[in-house]
Amino acid sequence: MIRQTIVHVALVLSVGAGVAAAQSASMTLGTIRITQPVLAHGKPLAPGTYEVRLTDESLPPNPGQSPDAVRVVEFVKDGQVVARDAAEVMTAEGFVVGTAGRAGSSKPRVEMLKGGEFVRVSAMRDGMRYLIYLPMANAQSSKPNAQ
Repeated sequence: MIRQTIVHVALVLSVGAGVAAAQSASMTLGTIRITQPVLAHGKPLAPGTYEVRLTDESLPPNPGQSPDAVRVVEFVKDGQVVARDAAEVMTAEGFVVGTAGRAGSSKPRVEMLKGGEFVRVSAMRDGMRYLIYLPMANAQSSKPNAQ
């Protein structure tokens, strides 16, 4: 939980680079369907189908992490970038897939995490695994001091 907060704070600081950076080189991780309202970078992301793109932007790593341990991703709908957030990056080696998935599958998965406070988007590409944690919009708004 603390790690996710640090990642989101780092994203807030780095996303200020603006729309020009959002147009940098990107790679498609796949298409996902979000069924409930979530927050991406603290802003509402409505239910719908989105293309998830990996940008060439990296966020400052935590101590001991590689320089590319946290990357910026974009959510694209109808050809327009509608949201950006952070993705944790790790090698896909030794990744164990549950009964709902297949090892080596390149199709991204969207899963509600235990407790119902976050949705995790998991995608694999070129031997790397990308994890994006999106808080539920209603879970954030019900907490005191939520923005």
